[in-house]
Amino acid sequence: MSSPAGKKRRKPKGSSPSARLFPSREEIPRLFAVVAIASSVAVACNYAVVVLNRQPKPFCDTDELSPFPLSDLCEPCPDNGQCSSGELECLHGYKKQGRRCIEDGEINQTAKKLSDRLEHHVCDAYARALCDKDGKIWFQEEDIAKILYEYKSRGSTGLRDDTFIFVKQKVLGTIQSSLEKRAIIDGSKEYKCPDMLAERLKPFKCRVRQWVYRHAFHVTTVSALFLGLIRFLWSMHWKRKLSNRAEQLYEQVCEILVDNATEARSMNNKGDPWVVASWVRDHLLLPNERKDAVLWKKVEELVLEDSRIDQYPKLVKGESKIVWEWQVDGSLSSKMKANKAASQKKLGSRFNIFSSHQSESKVQALNS
Repeated sequence: MSSPAGKKRRKPKGSSPSARLFPSREEIPRLFAVVAIASSVAVACNYAVVVLNRQPKPFCDTDELSPFPLSDLCEPCPDNGQCSSGELECLHGYKKQGRRCIEDGEINQTAKKLSDRLEHHVCDAYARALCDKDGKIWFQEEDIAKILYEYKSRGSTGLRDDTFIFVKQKVLGTIQSSLEKRAIIDGSKEYKCPDMLAERLKPFKCRVRQWVYRHAFHVTTVSALFLGLIRFLWSMHWKRKLSNRAEQLYEQVCEILVDNATEARSMNNKGDPWVVASWVRDHLLLPNERKDAVLWKKVEELVLEDSRIDQYPKLVKGESKIVWEWQVDGSLSSKMKANKAASQKKLGSRFNIFSSHQSESKVQALNS
């Protein structure tokens, strides 16, 4: 018989290793509960972190001794700001944007406008002084402040008193870089427009007058030469015009004398072959030409130079007159006839009174 100890023991029934990896049916509800609790805790922690991050730190008071007294609990006060009890207030001329203080654009624009007006006022006064008029060159700080307050009193700024003080400081800071300045005895400053800018602002008439004064000799010399040249050119023009007109009148005198001599011979010398010079003059000259003695004198000179014309005194109606008489038989040359036609076309009907078809009646009128 075999002993009981020698008998083989049977292995206890149990689950396999792969079966232990998965929870049993009784453990599944507990597993879901643990996962739900863990997810809730994670979501709550994440929300708390987000909320804490969204809430900014308060600002550190401006009057704290250390610049970072509680750097973990507060944020340093930004530039151009005043912080108290964790709140930020921006200084005059600055406005709050987020957690910063930036310059107010409207105030800066007003300060720039006042700076430009003040600069123009100072430079215009200097320009008037340069033109020997009532003007001012140097402006003290009191004068500058008075001008700015005049602008404010006119309502051209639209700023409150405290804001205007800030704007005035900005204007004074701006003009220090654009205007010339110097210190005076009491420690204050006075300002002056730069010379080059004041020169550009002088009125045009003032600049011209000063330029003429500085170059008076050259201006006088050039003006005299210019006037002399104009006078010379006008004299040449007038002489040429006078000579042309005298030649036209001379040709008409010759025409009258030829027609008169021809008519006298055709009447068997019963007519007068001469013509009174003054009568010819009054018939040929225009009313405005009769005032110019030089013109007819030039005609008389041409008549005297002509050997075909005889000039002598004669008693006519009890008065001594100078008469002209054509001494050559025949008519005028072809050249003179051509000049006669051109002269008649230019002068019109007034100078055709002695034409051939009217010569008899006109010559008799001259000699009557």
